[in-house]
Amino acid sequence: MRLIKILFSCIAILTMTWGCVDSITDNPPNILFIMSDDHAYQAISAYDHPIARLAPTPQIDRIAEEGMIFHNMYVANSICGPSRACIITGKFSHINGFKNNGNKFNPDQPTFPKILQANGYQTAVVGKWHLKSQPTGFDYWQVLPGQGHYYNPDFLLPDDTVRIEGYVTDIITDLALDWLEEKRDDSKPFMLMYQHKAPHREWLPGEKYLDLYHDIAFPEPENLFDNHENMGTAAKEAEMLISDHMALSSDNKILPDVVLEKGFEPFLQWYHNAYHNNLNRMTPEQRANWEAVYAPITEEFKNNNLEGDDLTRWKFQRYMQDYLACIKSVDDNVGRMLDYLEENGLDQNTIVVYTSDQGFYLGEHGWFDKRFMYEESFRTPLLIKYPPKISAGSSTTLLAQNIDFAPTFLELAGVEIPDDIQGISMNPLFEADGQPDQWRTALYYHYYEFPSIHQAKRHYGIRTERYKLIHFYQDINEWELYDLEKDPAEMNNLINQPDYTDIQANMHQQLDSLRLLFKEDPEY
Repeated sequence: MRLIKILFSCIAILTMTWGCVDSITDNPPNILFIMSDDHAYQAISAYDHPIARLAPTPQIDRIAEEGMIFHNMYVANSICGPSRACIITGKFSHINGFKNNGNKFNPDQPTFPKILQANGYQTAVVGKWHLKSQPTGFDYWQVLPGQGHYYNPDFLLPDDTVRIEGYVTDIITDLALDWLEEKRDDSKPFMLMYQHKAPHREWLPGEKYLDLYHDIAFPEPENLFDNHENMGTAAKEAEMLISDHMALSSDNKILPDVVLEKGFEPFLQWYHNAYHNNLNRMTPEQRANWEAVYAPITEEFKNNNLEGDDLTRWKFQRYMQDYLACIKSVDDNVGRMLDYLEENGLDQNTIVVYTSDQGFYLGEHGWFDKRFMYEESFRTPLLIKYPPKISAGSSTTLLAQNIDFAPTFLELAGVEIPDDIQGISMNPLFEADGQPDQWRTALYYHYYEFPSIHQAKRHYGIRTERYKLIHFYQDINEWELYDLEKDPAEMNNLINQPDYTDIQANMHQQLDSLRLLFKEDPEY
C-alpha cells in the first residue's frame, strides 16, 4: 500500500505540472541554452566554492545575479552523450535509447528543438553535439565532430566540413554571434543551443591564458587522499585517481620522454595520442607560445624528484591550473554573448540558461572525471535568467534534473508538452516564492556505460533531499546508502546499519516506485 501511495504521489506531481500549459503566447521568449562540458559547479564563483574564489567566473555569475541559481540540479546519466540526449528529449536514457557513448542517437524521435521548430521557432545549434547522428530539428547547425579539438578545430555542416583557425571556445562564440546577427530571422523567436567543448579533458587553455593560474595554490579538498575504506567496491576499483590515473604527459603536459626518464609508466596511450594530435594542429606561432609556457614546467618536473603524496599534490595543482584556465575562456565568451543580447535589446525577452552536461571531480575522493552518482559528478551547475518571470538574485534548493529542460522551455514558449516527456517543467520554481505546493521529493539516476577508460561500474539509484541509495550491479551486487546531512562528502556507506533500517527500507520503496513510474527495464 505504501508503494502505491508513493507511486500515485509521483504521478500527481507530473500531472499537476503538465496541466499548467497555456495556449501559444503572444510574445514567446527567445531561448539561449549555454552548455559547457564537464564544468563542475565548484568552479563557478556564484556557488562560492573555495576553488572558484581564486578563479572567479564573473560573466557566468551575471546570469545568477540577474536570475536564479539552482543548488540542487542533477543529471540523469553522468556521461557526455547520454546527458545531452536526456536534455533534448526530456526523457531518461532507457527511453531515448542513448544509454552510453557507444550508442548513436536516434534522430527520428521527438525533441524539444523539433517541437519548438514546428511551433514557429527558428532553431540553431553551434559547438559540441556529441550524439553521433546529424542534428535534426534545427534550421541551422555547425558542430564539432565527436569531441572536437581545442586548437584550429574542424566543424561539420550539413554538406561540408571546415577547419577554422583559432581557439575553439572563441570560435564557437563567433559562430553563435554570427548566426544571431547575420542568419537569424528576427520575425521569429529563436532557440539557440550554444555549446562549448571546454573544459573537457585534456584541458588545453587558450593562448592568452596559458599561464593564468600558474602562481596560485588552489585549496585541496579534504578527501584528496581518500582511500575509500568506508565506501564500496566500485569506488575502490575505479580508475580515476589523480595519483595513479591522471597521465603526466597528456593531462599534466610533461614531455613523454621525460615521463619515461623519471621512471613513470605511460597511462592511456590513446589519450596521450589525442593530446599530441591537438599540439600537431597548432600553427607555428601557437606552438611556440605553448612551448614557452610548458617547456619550463617539464624542466621543473625533470629537476624535482616528486613521489607519493607530494606528486599527487603537484598533479592536482597542474590539473586545476589548466582546467580553470579553460573555464576562464568560457567565462569571457559568455560575457560576449550576454553583452550582445543587451546591446541588441534581446536580453529582456530571452531565457538564458547556463549549465554543464554533468559535474566533475576536482580532487574529491582523490578523483578527476565524472560517471558516479556521488555528488560532484551527479550534481551540475544551473543558472537561469528571464526577467519577465524570474526575480534577480533568486535561488532554489529544490531538486531539479536535466530532463526538466525540455518541458520548461516548451511551457514558457506556450507549447503543449507531450505526455511522454518524463521531466517536470521548472516554471513553478520561478514564481514569487519559488516554493510550489507540490514538487518532486526524489530523483532517479542510471549510469549504463561499459567499464572502460575509468572502470566505473554500472549503477542506478535515488536521491532525496537528505539521503542517497545506490545499487552497483555490474560484476558486484552492492548497495550504498549515504546520509547527506551528516556526511555531505559521502565518506561512510551506511547500508545495513541498524540505526538506518527504516530509512533504508523507505529508500528502497521510493526507488522501486520511480523505476516503475519511469518504465525502467526490470532486468537491471
